[in-house]
Amino acid sequence: MTGRLMTVNLAVVTEAPWADGAGGRSGIDKRPADGPVLLRADGVAGDFVGNTVHHGGPDQAVYAYATEDAAWWAAEMGRDVVPGAFGENLTTSGVDVTGALVGERWQLGSALLQVTKPRTPCKTFAGFWGVPDMIKRFTARGTPGAYLRVLRDGEVRAGDAVRVVERPAHGVTVGEVFRAITTQPELLPRLLDVPELPESLRRKAERRLG
Repeated sequence: MTGRLMTVNLAVVTEAPWADGAGGRSGIDKRPADGPVLLRADGVAGDFVGNTVHHGGPDQAVYAYATEDAAWWAAEMGRDVVPGAFGENLTTSGVDVTGALVGERWQLGSALLQVTKPRTPCKTFAGFWGVPDMIKRFTARGTPGAYLRVLRDGEVRAGDAVRVVERPAHGVTVGEVFRAITTQPELLPRLLDVPELPESLRRKAERRLG
């Protein structure tokens, strides 16, 4: 499976009442970079993470969102939705991000990435969009985008191919994980069969299952 990297997006630091980072700062406002960007195991070079308790780290080093899903939101909201509007580092085309399997590997430029988990919406996201019920609407839609680990550091740029080079056998998708932890708890047992699932998410599933 091959798609395309439309843009690589970096944060413009924003100070706002809804920002959940130290000093009321957030990096959710991301804009396309002009040239190559280095993806590292600890995150995206040149990016900014305001709240390092809930954002960033090896299992959330890079966040990807699909142009196709953004187009649905543009029609739904009646507004332009530009690359980076979801706080994503990578805006993709031709990649089924919601249908990506947890643990599958993506080759972009000279970097190798691994899908880890869905994004869960927060008050910062709702505040940035200026839509009070955005968390509810985003959850109901169920196209959360995907976080990725960086298995091999490398540079990526707009126009690079996104090649899915390996898919695990368990069959559990990003969308399924998202529904399990939000609207369909009956799916939680499936998460325990995914060895690539981040440990924090595994513990959450185990707690909810008792």
